[in-house]
Amino acid sequence: MAHDHGAAADARTAPVAVWQVLAAMTKEQLVEWRLADIHNNPSAEERGATQLPYPYGWFVVCYSDELAVGEVKAVRYFGKELAVWRGEDGKARVIDAYCRHLGAHMGHGGRVNGNMLECPFHAWRYDEEGAVKEIPYAKNIPPQAKRPCGGWQTGEANGFVWVWYHPEGVAPMWELEVMPEVGQPDWTPFERYEWLVHAPLQFMAENAADTAHFKYVHGTATYPDAKMTFNGHLRTGLVEAKMGTPKGEVDGKIINANFGPGQAWTRFHGISETLLVAGITPVDRDLTRVRFAFTQPKAEAEGPMAGLARALIKDIVKQFDQDKIVWDRQRFVEKALICDGDGPIGDFRRWYYQFYAEWQNGSKEQRVSAE
Repeated sequence: MAHDHGAAADARTAPVAVWQVLAAMTKEQLVEWRLADIHNNPSAEERGATQLPYPYGWFVVCYSDELAVGEVKAVRYFGKELAVWRGEDGKARVIDAYCRHLGAHMGHGGRVNGNMLECPFHAWRYDEEGAVKEIPYAKNIPPQAKRPCGGWQTGEANGFVWVWYHPEGVAPMWELEVMPEVGQPDWTPFERYEWLVHAPLQFMAENAADTAHFKYVHGTATYPDAKMTFNGHLRTGLVEAKMGTPKGEVDGKIINANFGPGQAWTRFHGISETLLVAGITPVDRDLTRVRFAFTQPKAEAEGPMAGLARALIKDIVKQFDQDKIVWDRQRFVEKALICDGDGPIGDFRRWYYQFYAEWQNGSKEQRVSAE
């Protein structure tokens, strides 16, 4: 075969193993696969997922524009059924879904009454703290029903409704981080993608610290150079790598951060400026809902660089698809055998384990070694 030595060399590596799984799917099958069940997966216990508690922090419930004033939604997170609604004052609220009266699920058939959630069974009305404020057919509310129970702290930022989770009911320990680009007129509306990953959140979280997998799963031209810093609930990272493109290698820089386990963002520089806002929320021990929301400067996304801007988002999504193939069947290794080229996985785990409230007593039986 003749070669055009005047053209730039294609710097992309040969397809790696997980790509073959994705290549066999049509575009429609791929979208369906991202949210599909796995029917032959080993149990959560066998995969070690039940060893990991749910981490505490702020987590996405839904996009803000998915919850209209007066609307009620049923969701499941942290192994619990929840009811989400937006009151007439425009505020989003979340409480445990089951009515304390006779156990009706208020996310299915419940309705908004003012700023309260009304049960579809007997119209008991709850406030955002889970306290019963009105029973239209009763003269007296049972004292136990008046007590707050099952309410969740909520907030809205960056186009999402967020909920604070802590297994011991501890109040929010930090504020939601606001991304200044989101919603600005010179930045594009969100381009959205969603997955159900059949794994604990930690599997995805430590991916940024795993530098070696970038070459073998994603086909980067080199092993990236990853630097991480840890400060309380904040983790920041910088990855610099040669990005393979059809026209050769491009210097790429990826700046990423976690504000606790559930709120993350990534800024991509080099090919096209891109902000990724990620909402990653545990559903059950071995199931996590992931939302990616991309925004880019309109000057790049709609101008001469539009093709590169679209290609970058497509590539990021493709990389998550590639990772999902591994995560969906991965097993948690308590004492991971880390070698010198793996990246700062041990440091990341030591930082991440602070968010497991159940492990804070440091007991040998509960803690998992990060070594």
